[in-house]
Amino acid sequence: MTAVTDISLLRSSPFVFPFSIPRHQILPRVYKPFKLRCSIAEGPTISSSKIEGGESTIADCVIVGAGISGLCIAQALATKHRDVASNVIVTEARDRVGGNITTVERDGYLWEEGPNSFQPSDPILTMAVDSGLKDDLVLGDPDAPRFVLWEGKLRPVPSKPTDLPVFDLMSIGGKLRAGLGALGIRPPPPGHEESVEEFVRRNLGAEVFERLIEPFCSGVYAGDPSKLSMKAAFGRVWKLEQIGGSIISGTFKTIQERKKTPKPPRDPRLLKPKGQTVGSFRKGLAMLPEAIATSLGGKLKLSWKLSSITKLENGGYSLTYKTPEGMVSLQSRSVVMTVPSHVASNLLHPLSAAAADALSQFYYPPVASVTVSYPKEAIRRECLIDGELKGFGQLHPRSQGIETLGTIYSSSLFRNRAPSGRVLLLNYIGGATNPGILSKTEGELVEAVDRDLRKMLINPNAKDPHVLGVRVWPQAIPQFLVGHLDLLDTAKTALMNSGFHGLFLGGNYVSGVALGRCVEGAYEVAAEVKDFLSQYAYK
Repeated sequence: MTAVTDISLLRSSPFVFPFSIPRHQILPRVYKPFKLRCSIAEGPTISSSKIEGGESTIADCVIVGAGISGLCIAQALATKHRDVASNVIVTEARDRVGGNITTVERDGYLWEEGPNSFQPSDPILTMAVDSGLKDDLVLGDPDAPRFVLWEGKLRPVPSKPTDLPVFDLMSIGGKLRAGLGALGIRPPPPGHEESVEEFVRRNLGAEVFERLIEPFCSGVYAGDPSKLSMKAAFGRVWKLEQIGGSIISGTFKTIQERKKTPKPPRDPRLLKPKGQTVGSFRKGLAMLPEAIATSLGGKLKLSWKLSSITKLENGGYSLTYKTPEGMVSLQSRSVVMTVPSHVASNLLHPLSAAAADALSQFYYPPVASVTVSYPKEAIRRECLIDGELKGFGQLHPRSQGIETLGTIYSSSLFRNRAPSGRVLLLNYIGGATNPGILSKTEGELVEAVDRDLRKMLINPNAKDPHVLGVRVWPQAIPQFLVGHLDLLDTAKTALMNSGFHGLFLGGNYVSGVALGRCVEGAYEVAAEVKDFLSQYAYK
């Protein structure tokens, strides 16, 4: 998915992944003047026109794609770097913004058919506040349990280290093996990029992998952990072992290093989330892209399908679009491509075959979201807490014979998501280990989800569910497979070596698949654009 199908709210062990390692990129200095221009055409001939009702001018940056990454890059440029990038244009081939963020409201229900929520990090909270949505933020209960299905029972997952001794998802032996492994009893193999499965089995043992990390990979990536790269998919944890020799030592060293550098004052406008929780907005995730789109006004161009990019002699770029008004050409000092990698590959092939080839190799498996509702009395009694279905949701390891990847308790997670007396459940099915969902009908997908739920959550004799929506994403989430970072570096290097300075890659295959990482990545790309533009001698 262009944004992300995010069930990372069910992350199995949040305390295992505590740190973020910032990335920096040094850009080459280029000093070339620009002649200002853009154009529009009726029919096959391209002629001069205006960008937004004023004088014809060259854009500082054209962002291709109005998914969450593209919109947030535009917002970051407007709020953080307006002195350098005051004229930013965002173009989108579809007639709507938000990428695969899809919020639906009907018959008293409010649900998501793409990304479901986000972790309320400071970058995404800043983006929300800057977009005028501070009062619309909603957070889940940090004490709400997460569950993993194991041996026919939904078992709570530890949310902090102090939970480890008492939870029954793992045996005593499995816990001891994880503790010893975290101290670094087995060093990494030299010269070998480990998969997530290899890294976790070596460091933390089989039980942590099979009962925590494998379902976690299904929840975040809909992926196969035997093929996902530890370095690319979970780089924060991978980095801990690199800097400390073990996960524990790396954690302590990272904490010590952070203490040496005083934190800048936190923005007083931001909420202070308590514990490990997730966030959304009062009327769903779509509020964020819609708010940014409103602020962009005429600088947002919908139903503009990019057909070609060319490099100009003055160092800028010309972008030609098919639009409802005919063929349109824009000129810009810089360009950010936030479309999926396979779309970027096709568009960039005339510029760099090497970059296009690298981008074409990223894999996006299919995922379907199936949203259903049951009456509260359909929930099994053993799954209720104080008479209610409470919690964030549940994950299903592939070894447990359940086709559904996971289920989010949408009506328990946030208020006002379902009518009184009803339970709203968002289910994900498919992924890298089950691409065959593309051959299933919507009815067959609903049957598979309902059949799975009756094995552990729903009473077997309950009435059929009320089906609210089935959305199949044929190319859903980019897989950060072994070699992913090398391919990405190959694409970026090929563009740079071919002289395409000021042409940037963005989106979830670059930043990471979680919604929060898309926003963090947007700030990073915006800073790169600012650094590039600030090196030009122009007024």
